[in-house]
Amino acid sequence: LQNEQVLHRLVEICRAEDVKYTPEGLEAIAFSADGDMRQAVNNLQSTASGFGLITPDNVFRVCDQPHPVIIRKMLESCGRGEVDDAVACITVLWTQGYSAVDIITSVFRVVKVYDELDEDKKLKFIREIGITHMRIVDGLQTLVQLQGLVARLCKFALPDTAAALLA
Repeated sequence: LQNEQVLHRLVEICRAEDVKYTPEGLEAIAFSADGDMRQAVNNLQSTASGFGLITPDNVFRVCDQPHPVIIRKMLESCGRGEVDDAVACITVLWTQGYSAVDIITSVFRVVKVYDELDEDKKLKFIREIGITHMRIVDGLQTLVQLQGLVARLCKFALPDTAAALLA
């Protein structure tokens, strides 16, 4: 299902059940459910039961997923070629205890809906994320793999001549 469809249903449920929410909180639930309405309803129920208020922070605590805001910040840094800042974002997620698979999966999901990249760059990002994902599921589940991905993504922000020198 599309996020809009999930959001519409979540608003109906919140109104019927008198659940307090922020629009961003419902968007976080829709993001975490990835088009699965049953998962969205379960996440809504768990967050409402645990916190009484649906906010992005509460949703991602309940769903135990890397926060997309940190991933967006990483992507923004990559888009500007700021390797150190992008690596710092990935390292924060890693030190919060998320697995390499959780992080790479969330990076892919955020890139899919990240509109700040032109289509060509987005496809390059998705390709690199896919290659890294394969390495991770093959057993290379290390912070170094994720940092290497970030470095390769940052390389796309460089002018073609500078990128060619680094290849």
